[in-house]
Amino acid sequence: MITKYALVLVICSLETNSCMPPFNYPIQFNDSYDCMMTGYKESLTKTEELGRDNINKHKIYIKFSCEPVQTI
Repeated sequence: MITKYALVLVICSLETNSCMPPFNYPIQFNDSYDCMMTGYKESLTKTEELGRDNINKHKIYIKFSCEPVQTI
């Protein structure tokens, strides 16, 4: 078995104390490092897309995890 890593991003709001359904990134990664680097980059991209006003108004934050996945 080979271990790959799946990136899971979640966008949440402190204002509503809720999160959107998790988004599973469409690519699996060969190691945790590549998964984490992509997680930070995607979080930054999404933060820029949402914009300062929406982030501040809704108290939005983004969290992500790199989940190990066993493949054959």
